[in-house]
Amino acid sequence: MTNTITISDVDAIIDRQNASSSADYLPNEDDLVRWVNTALTHPQVFGGVLLNKPSLVQAELTIRLVDEPESQQLNNDYRQKDKPTNVLSFPADLPDIVDLPLLGDLIICAPVVIKEAEEQQKPLQSHWAHMVVHGTLHLLGYDHIDENDANIMEAIETDVLAAMGIACPYTVGALKE
Repeated sequence: MTNTITISDVDAIIDRQNASSSADYLPNEDDLVRWVNTALTHPQVFGGVLLNKPSLVQAELTIRLVDEPESQQLNNDYRQKDKPTNVLSFPADLPDIVDLPLLGDLIICAPVVIKEAEEQQKPLQSHWAHMVVHGTLHLLGYDHIDENDANIMEAIETDVLAAMGIACPYTVGALKE
């Protein structure tokens, strides 16, 4: 008998911190929870991560929405890149013997996300969803440093977003509505 975890089984607890002065759209906590839960319950993610870490059924993470100076400072401090970036992820680095549902922290730069959505002609909410899913996958251990890992991660992101009715974020102009 196979146990299946559905989105209603996952209880993502999100500490939403708003340090952004952006007047444009910022996602609310309900959207953030839905996007994280959808990523956590996607079959590809479930098979790769949740089967081995059942405590993630009650995942906890912080999502901090920031402006460019904070994003640039953190990106410089932790990645040695002196520019703001769309999303930074800081996975909880707990020993395996500690079975707590802590995923880690996401830092998302609102002005960068807004600018990218405009430049790429994507609906803003869809791009926010993509950034949250992308960051959540990083917290779960996915990466895109080499081409193979990037292809795997992009395929999962595309499938997770499709499950929410959002077009492929890697197709130019695909997200126009």
